[in-house]
Amino acid sequence: MEKSAKFSTSKEVIAYLAEQFPACFTLDGDARPLKIGIFEDLAARLADDEKVSKTRIRSALRLYTSSWRYLRGVKAGVQRVDLDGADAGLVEADHEAHAVEQLQASQARAKARKAELAAESKPTATKPRKQQNKPKHTKVKENKGSGPRKSRSRSADIPKRPQGPLTAVNPDAVTVGQQVQVQVGSLPVQGVVTDLEKNDAQVQLPSGMTVRVPVAELFRVG
Repeated sequence: MEKSAKFSTSKEVIAYLAEQFPACFTLDGDARPLKIGIFEDLAARLADDEKVSKTRIRSALRLYTSSWRYLRGVKAGVQRVDLDGADAGLVEADHEAHAVEQLQASQARAKARKAELAAESKPTATKPRKQQNKPKHTKVKENKGSGPRKSRSRSADIPKRPQGPLTAVNPDAVTVGQQVQVQVGSLPVQGVVTDLEKNDAQVQLPSGMTVRVPVAELFRVG
């Protein structure tokens, strides 16, 4: 018999997880907060499954728990769910606050991308006309020494994003269960080290999502 081909995308893995564990994962509607540490449960349950790998499971969980419908469901006091649909601990207030922060940041990025696409599609027809209407004025300004103004780049007007005062941990002293901070986008987020492998660490975030980062990129709490 031919071996089953492994899924190649995280979306395929999520659909498979919803099929295998329908009491835990869903493709439509509200998504319940997942049990903290559910990656380890999935890795154990699907250890002999040729269709998925640990890497694909981790990527699928990251995509699932960063979706807007999932983040909206992370509310303080709501029960988390395990693979069989059983209660697996209440969502805490700081977990809800972190989910709200992630949701707002994701929505802001989506809005910015939409505005950029709209801006790129408009100037093409109007730009040449503006340049043709003012050729003489442009030449006069250049002759009067106003050239340096044209050399300003747009990037000079964009403020640099400030970096927080983070202090790196000692890579040789990192242990499982240690509280650390990791950089998620532009924000430092507190989490717990749940696994160590060579020079990488797996960190569980308050939302239930896990991320794998180099040990050298872990920072002290406080």
